[in-house]
Amino acid sequence: MTEEIHPLASLEFIPYIDSEGKLPEFVQGKIGVYAIFDNEKVLQFVGYSRDTYLSLKQHLVRQTEHCYWLKVQIIDRPSRTILESIRSSWISENGSQPQGNAADATKWNDPIDTKTVMTAQEIANYEGIVADELAKDKLLKNVARRVENEILSLLKLRGVTEEIRFNPKLKTSGLLDLK
Repeated sequence: MTEEIHPLASLEFIPYIDSEGKLPEFVQGKIGVYAIFDNEKVLQFVGYSRDTYLSLKQHLVRQTEHCYWLKVQIIDRPSRTILESIRSSWISENGSQPQGNAADATKWNDPIDTKTVMTAQEIANYEGIVADELAKDKLLKNVARRVENEILSLLKLRGVTEEIRFNPKLKTSGLLDLK
């Protein structure tokens, strides 16, 4: 293993969103391991990616309220073994597994399932649609749009100026994920 594992404690905290409302550009297109911290600098999630920037953007959309600070280690060559070693080392150094790597892993890693946040009225309308798949898709798309607008509003409150585009094809399934 040629890559050195930098202890998490030795790395500087980086603001998730800079003063211009952007994610750190130095991670764009870079392979790396990243630790995400909340506003109180409590570790929430440790992940790795072939494009750290895109992954951070995805996490920001999925878990806006938990993404305030970062620590990052960029590596030169893709190696799952090295990436997993760094991630394991950081989690071990933390003393406990962060929620985002344990009970809340799906919230951090999977597309947002808007069916889980449907209002009582939306559920009633959805259950009332018996054999019309097109009507169900339309209702799910509207739920996804509502949730999308809520997320975009939260991001705007945080001062985010990054372009956020959701995949329109997933909305009819009630899912939100970045394009």
